Amino acid sequence: MIDDPVLINDWHPVASIADLEEKNVLGARLLAEDIVLWRVNGQTLAWQDLCIHRGTRLSLGTVENNTLVCPYHGWRYNEAGKCVRIPAHPGQSSPQKAAVKTYRAQERYGLVWVSLGEPKQDIPPFPEWEDARFSKVLGGPYRKVRASGPRLIENFLDVAHLPFVHGGILGDPSRPEIAEYEAKTGPDGVRSGKIVVYQPAPYGDQGGTVNYTFSAFRPLTAHFLKESARLNYAILLIVTPHEAVESTAWMWIATTHTGGATEKELRVRLDEIFGQDRPIVESQRPELLPLDLQAELHLRSDRMAIAYRKWLTQLGLTFGTA
Repeated sequence: MIDDPVLINDWHPVASIADLEEKNVLGARLLAEDIVLWRVNGQTLAWQDLCIHRGTRLSLGTVENNTLVCPYHGWRYNEAGKCVRIPAHPGQSSPQKAAVKTYRAQERYGLVWVSLGEPKQDIPPFPEWEDARFSKVLGGPYRKVRASGPRLIENFLDVAHLPFVHGGILGDPSRPEIAEYEAKTGPDGVRSGKIVVYQPAPYGDQGGTVNYTFSAFRPLTAHFLKESARLNYAILLIVTPHEAVESTAWMWIATTHTGGATEKELRVRLDEIFGQDRPIVESQRPELLPLDLQAELHLRSDRMAIAYRKWLTQLGLTFGTA
């Protein structure tokens, strides 16, 4: 396990609920720790993916009679993580040591969230989740992204790249100006004021300006709300950290107007946008996000990035940073 108390004591998505329901037992990786997820009596459990007997992955096992069965020697673990049966010695009580290391797990926003430590906060908010005006679509997951989590989040918070990385969709290289805006840090993270951006087709039919408001709720969770005359459009980005420079990105879209697009079409569009971001972020050097503000150049349009880096320093984050 990677030793970063800020992330260990936070919540991270590791799988979709749909995948776990389909397979019933699922392996995942979080902060260099292998995890097994399984369901019993309607509850999702997250454990260290390790049978205490001979180190086999329990994620290769099966669920039988409300126990997780190790595929190697058939040891059975109950929902508390305690071994309750050793087939080779059916009359013998299991040793006290025969127990799996357990973690906290919750389900929310269609995802399974796990904490490896003692979380002091709940799962990050998704402001549009309970708002019936918004249609929601889960995009991704985008796996094996060769970039640190903080680099991915900072890219998401960076409005000035839209005309160039996403030209013709989210910006226009001939109109790249970013108006003045504020970025503030508070108990709920970092938040920008409204940022005015020109986009070639914000309504799907004509060019115009939109207002973005960006937030970083947690070190690896960010959100924006895009407001225009005809629609509101939000994305919640959550990055799952596997290793220092390997991540998975989950993206929820919420919109008040789909423009007639199906869920599949919305996902295809998000795939296109993330596909444009991916090679850029994977190419960045240093790979770890520099928290020393003297290490890279900063301009007024980088105010959210500056505030985000200062906030990570205040939190004491070390994972994915330099």
